[in-house]
Amino acid sequence: MTAGPDPGGRVVIVGAGQGGLQAAMSLRQDGHTGPITLVGAEQGLPYQRPPLSKTYLKDGEAEKLNLRPESFFEKKEITLRSGCRVKAIDRQAQRVSIGEEEVPYDHLVLATGTRNLVPPISGVERAIGLRTLEDARALRMALEKPARIAVIGGGFIGLEFAAVARALGHEVALAEAAPRLMARVVSPEMSEHFRRKHEEIGTKLHLGNGVTDVTGDGIVLADGTMVPADLVLLAAGVRPNVELAQAAGLEIANGIVVNESLRTADPRIFAMGDCCAFPDPRSGAMIRLESVQAATDHARCIAKAITTAEPQRYAAVPWFWSDQADWRLQIAGLAGPDDLSIPVGDHTVLRFSAAGLTAVETINDAKTHMKARKLLLDKVAPSRDFLEERNYDLMAL
Repeated sequence: MTAGPDPGGRVVIVGAGQGGLQAAMSLRQDGHTGPITLVGAEQGLPYQRPPLSKTYLKDGEAEKLNLRPESFFEKKEITLRSGCRVKAIDRQAQRVSIGEEEVPYDHLVLATGTRNLVPPISGVERAIGLRTLEDARALRMALEKPARIAVIGGGFIGLEFAAVARALGHEVALAEAAPRLMARVVSPEMSEHFRRKHEEIGTKLHLGNGVTDVTGDGIVLADGTMVPADLVLLAAGVRPNVELAQAAGLEIANGIVVNESLRTADPRIFAMGDCCAFPDPRSGAMIRLESVQAATDHARCIAKAITTAEPQRYAAVPWFWSDQADWRLQIAGLAGPDDLSIPVGDHTVLRFSAAGLTAVETINDAKTHMKARKLLLDKVAPSRDFLEERNYDLMAL
């Protein structure tokens, strides 16, 4: 069952991050004339999160992070409710509770995002997280004087922060329980490139050696090694914010479950971005993406579904990036953990499943990245044999 087009209906968007804001903007761009309410738990205007672990730590210019000025919301007649939380969803009455107020909706978009994963580490409350602007402000203040820093987690955030801290002259050690960096998202070959890079800039890496304790003096590793630190950053991953949807009776499985149109089982409720699990348009497997670009693509798809009678199907090619020191990692596509890796040149890795090309990883090579995204748009991905006959030269295709 789906709801028909409703360009004049009341839309409530829960979550004022980049994806939630894009949903509001796309609705107006697509001709939606009805009321739009954008609800954000953080006080203030919607802002960019990716720079929090990079440029903001260097320049401290918070105003640069704002995605739109306050006047934009007035001009577009988007009601921004910042510093507010939705307490409950009444699906039968089609309304949400914000404090003591009941706000009706014809369409509800859940863009509730994620929060930092807090692993069961003794003393972990001593560590600082990096998720919000408030977190980044606290970290930036801590970086104003020389410090010994320990980072828990070798994913994007931990590595981006470590690179910035080293550039500012701090002593940095990073502990990762997995045997390699960014193990969930990149090939072993790309992990090795970044291991060497971070060691070259002076970060001390402890791989395959998780943290068991955070003390007043630093961190303790699984093998008993004590790593002294004045500041500990926890960057051990995230978990989706699904509690609101779960309390409303919506299906949850590593996120809020939606179909290929990003609708939940309730045709009036959509979910998008980091908080939702949706069918991969290529493999059909249920996946959840932690990506700004996925969130904004989801938003555009949902806006079309609300404002038109045409069936919508999310089918964008996922892509990701991470800036670490003077390297920009870009990933086009989505590889599985068992996909074959073929290194091409010094800083490119192609990933293959039995069905063909699944992802392309590059360092400082925007042209190849863009070419890969175009190739992966095709319904039939290039096979390994096809590319091998052409020396894996994507730019020649």
